[in-house]
Amino acid sequence: MDISILSAFSLFGMDTLSSAIVVTTFMIFPLLAWSIFASIKVNKTYKQYSNVAANSGMTARDVARKILDEEGLQAVDILPCRGSLTDHYDPRNNTVYLSETTIDSPSVAGIGVAAHEVGHAVQYARKYLPVKVRGAIVPVMGFMSKLMLPLLLINMITLFIIPGSGASNISLIIMIAIYAVNMLFTFVTLPTEFNASSRAKKLLEEHNILNEEELAMTSKVLSAAAMTYVASFIMSFVQLLRLLLILMSRRNN
Repeated sequence: MDISILSAFSLFGMDTLSSAIVVTTFMIFPLLAWSIFASIKVNKTYKQYSNVAANSGMTARDVARKILDEEGLQAVDILPCRGSLTDHYDPRNNTVYLSETTIDSPSVAGIGVAAHEVGHAVQYARKYLPVKVRGAIVPVMGFMSKLMLPLLLINMITLFIIPGSGASNISLIIMIAIYAVNMLFTFVTLPTEFNASSRAKKLLEEHNILNEEELAMTSKVLSAAAMTYVASFIMSFVQLLRLLLILMSRRNN
């Protein structure tokens, strides 16, 4: 935390802890704006290069199948899924799902996205540690996310209707645990996504699917997507820090 910023709040009679809570609260707004910008950037970049057809003449589906087969992953299926940029790999049924805008696209953007999802399939096949950790956290995230709304309601009731109640702190501690798991999830997602993109570019080059100029275009699409994960991690970190500061403030009072 920037000490000069905290010092500025002290002029208004706020202690360091209260100042830190205000700073982390206000940090959420520019981070939210960054997340929105990153999402817009992904769509804009994808749209730009979805109009550039690869010289190979292959579709995203063709490329995904070719790489999977040559990597010894013939058992991995490729199926369509609804939406745009909803592409993903599901390890539960060992299937690469390509969105409606991607699956039959011969563009460098569509091919890049398909190769990225194949990269995830390769990660699981090669037992890449971060993706295994991420997979283990997913069911925990699903369970804990269901607790978020009830805990927020309990926290509001105990804080405003029953001031001084210990239940408020207990619900806050549980919320902190949920955000901590979420931060761990977003943290582990970073190497998982960056590695999948790195694998995608390497595989596209090794199998002579894209030339150097096309690879540069694909790299821009994948880099834009990666920024959304960076923004998500920083946002989750700030939210966790803010809740920890609030708990410390309550205990001091």
